[in-house]
Amino acid sequence: MTATTSRARTPAGTMNTTTSRTERPDRVTVAVHAADPVLRLGVVQQLRQRPEIDLLADTDAERAQVSLVVVDHVDDDVAVLLHRLRHNTDTRTGLVVATLGSGALQRVIECGVAAVLRRAEADQDQLLRLVLAIANGEGVLPGDLLGTLLAHVGSLQRSALDPRGVSLSTLTTREADMLRMVSEGLDTAEIARKTAYSERTVKNVLHEIITRLQLRNRAHAVGYALRNGLI
Repeated sequence: MTATTSRARTPAGTMNTTTSRTERPDRVTVAVHAADPVLRLGVVQQLRQRPEIDLLADTDAERAQVSLVVVDHVDDDVAVLLHRLRHNTDTRTGLVVATLGSGALQRVIECGVAAVLRRAEADQDQLLRLVLAIANGEGVLPGDLLGTLLAHVGSLQRSALDPRGVSLSTLTTREADMLRMVSEGLDTAEIARKTAYSERTVKNVLHEIITRLQLRNRAHAVGYALRNGLI
């Protein structure tokens, strides 16, 4: 007697195996980055249940199609991580964040982030949509952040049309935001907390404004910006 196989002959006389009919499509490889192990575990548990996702161990994170960075807020350490991930051409980065302060959106975009999801909205379905969108080359932003981004793009267009005039082109969005906070009486530490930058970065930005515009101090810079409609 000869052993039988599970192969089935097609009408055309070719052979198909059972496994070829039941193979799943390729899954999206995902690496989760979070300094807080509790935050990381929450996202991992949500995604682990989805057949569309292949979660990678830390040792294999470099080959992930999608890197998810999960944080409370964007500070200098997070920016360093985002910049490092940006240099990996095999991965696109998404950010799951609790709060995104004034000016932080521009910063994360400069760091190569393709999509943003607020942690309060990060249930299993939303995380899956985020990952699949990133893997498909799409960008994802909450509605209010999209409005902020469009306003920033508009200011860049106006700057390009009038590069020599006294307009928003004289200050970047980050510089204008920080100078506006100075005008409201905030000190360096308060500005740092609101913008998610370090105090050193805030000091450097304000010093750059004063030096570039040949002003005397922060008060002089605020007065100059108000007179010229920059803030």
